[in-house]
Amino acid sequence: MSFLWSLVSFIIVIGVLISVHEYGHFWAARKCGIKVHRFSIGFGKVLWRRRDKQGTEFALSAIPLGGYVKMLDERNEEVPPELKSQAFNNKTLLQRAFVIIAGPLANFIFAALAYWAIYLVGIPSLKPVVAAVQENSVAARADIGADMQILAIDDSEVSDWESINMLLTTKIRQGEVSITLTPFGEQRRQQKILDLSHWTFDPDKESAISALGLVPVGAKVEMTLSKVAADSPAAAAGLQIGDKLYNQDGTEIQWQEFVNRVQQGNPIPLRVERSGEFFDLSLNPKRNAENRLVVGISPTFTPVADKYRTELKYDMLEAAQKAVDKTLQLSWVTVKIIGKLFSGDLSLNNLSGPISIAKGAGITSSIGIVYYLSFMALISVNLGIMNLFPLPVLDGGHLVFLAAEGIAGKPLSEKIQNLSYRIGAALLLALTALALFNDFLRL
Repeated sequence: MSFLWSLVSFIIVIGVLISVHEYGHFWAARKCGIKVHRFSIGFGKVLWRRRDKQGTEFALSAIPLGGYVKMLDERNEEVPPELKSQAFNNKTLLQRAFVIIAGPLANFIFAALAYWAIYLVGIPSLKPVVAAVQENSVAARADIGADMQILAIDDSEVSDWESINMLLTTKIRQGEVSITLTPFGEQRRQQKILDLSHWTFDPDKESAISALGLVPVGAKVEMTLSKVAADSPAAAAGLQIGDKLYNQDGTEIQWQEFVNRVQQGNPIPLRVERSGEFFDLSLNPKRNAENRLVVGISPTFTPVADKYRTELKYDMLEAAQKAVDKTLQLSWVTVKIIGKLFSGDLSLNNLSGPISIAKGAGITSSIGIVYYLSFMALISVNLGIMNLFPLPVLDGGHLVFLAAEGIAGKPLSEKIQNLSYRIGAALLLALTALALFNDFLRL
């Protein structure tokens, strides 16, 4: 069921965002007086079609992983003399550039509208308050203490941990970063400088926040059992509600660390505290009906105190301003992270593909509509930026061709364009294959 849910959620995300992107091209083409033959969502066999009064065919096709707008163009077909003025290739350089860039712009506009709706409805959040700082960490060396609320990263104001994590990820290899904080509940601002000269981390394994040694205020998870499922490995091993679990050497074990060990599928040696007495046992994970490794226990959760909770909700004008700011910030952060991927500051192993997007879509859609809409906005920004890459098969590549035409005073030769398309397609295919490979490694 979770696979089906993720698949449906993914198809909705991709379908909506591709429709938005292609509509941007379509709208701009119509505004520039270009005849549009077909507006298609998806590739392959046409499942549904309708033709409007201007002769444009609107189609839904079988493979929902893309779309296209087919325009009248003398380079691809023979055009009657009376329609030459409506051909794409006969429009001015600026008109053609406008049609090309309108697709990515539509994705950015969609993201801003999505965030505007989110901020009007309100999205629950946690104030970025530090619960603890790990010893000998970057944050500890900067003298950041517990119960401090983060207000800004360098010059960027922040109001939630998600924004903080994204901004910090862009600071790898930067040398240092300034963090503005205040004691929680007070107004006294203070700045701390983090030395990042030797700081690095793997985003697949930890967040930038935890890599710096910051522990956010959040729900507390204690390894005292609140549930032991019947006929589970835990019940077979003799565990009971109220037992407290430790590593075999008696040190504390974190819930996420324990979950990771369960997913490895190996026997887990533990020390158990029950009514003040200690004994050792071993847990043997087994697969459930969904083919997931489990042991059948739940820890004790302590919810976050109300004083740390907040809701990001604004009136119409302020929500619009916040939405635009969020979209611009997210766009800039995405560009910087992509730059760090290709500069080697971040490993290309962190590149994600459609499987990761599907998992994210499934998770956020199951949490709530505002989280799902926020995820769609994030992917929309990424789609807009990706299409501006200067690869010939993407919108950015077409803009490069137009820039070259503007400089040279004539279009590039068909031979050069065809060679560029082949190289661009090969590079895009290689990146897609790498992203899919990374996705499979994460399964």
